[in-house]
Amino acid sequence: MSATRLLVLGVVRGFGRTHGYRVRAELLSWGIDDWANVKPGSIYHALRQLAKIGLLEASEIAHWPGRVDYSVTPEGDEEFFRLLVDALERPEHRADMLSAGLALMPALSRERAVAALSTRLAVLEAQRAVLRAESAPVHADGLPAHLGELWTMRTRYADLGVEWTRDLLERVRSGEYEMAGEHGPSFGTPGSWRALVEPAAGSAVGPGTTGR
Repeated sequence: MSATRLLVLGVVRGFGRTHGYRVRAELLSWGIDDWANVKPGSIYHALRQLAKIGLLEASEIAHWPGRVDYSVTPEGDEEFFRLLVDALERPEHRADMLSAGLALMPALSRERAVAALSTRLAVLEAQRAVLRAESAPVHADGLPAHLGELWTMRTRYADLGVEWTRDLLERVRSGEYEMAGEHGPSFGTPGSWRALVEPAAGSAVGPGTTGR
């Protein structure tokens, strides 16, 4: 639920006020079906549940029977940032949680994103050090030699995680990507997506259609 919750809160927040079909269309435009286990039904379920627990506010549209619009409550905004920072900081999450965090990272200030990625890097470096320390005794314990490949695989993945995180951290720190609060309305500004993606009425459904 956490990746779905983060993504749904992030998309509703981006549009300021929107409905379920638009949330679904936006996420599909990001290719979400390739990197997250988020089904169309789970999006609508998440919207209803988030409204039920007070993280979203639901409003029926009088002139459009059956349509419900959603907006993020102050509590929902707080939960959104908690989930977003957590997704970037903690490497033990499933891959879809990290992917959701990366998709919504520009909602953070640059300072906050750097802090989160710095925490992630420190954890990954510590984990890699432990793996390297454990890899040496494998061959001395009388175990079949091929089992050493398990440690080799894990250390290679650990190396990749450290290298990728360090590279992303340095790029964000040096000014890559437009982060929240830097240049007026941007991807990270609540309620700004309509202006960003719809220069003409009805011309687009979300940031995914503009290459953002």
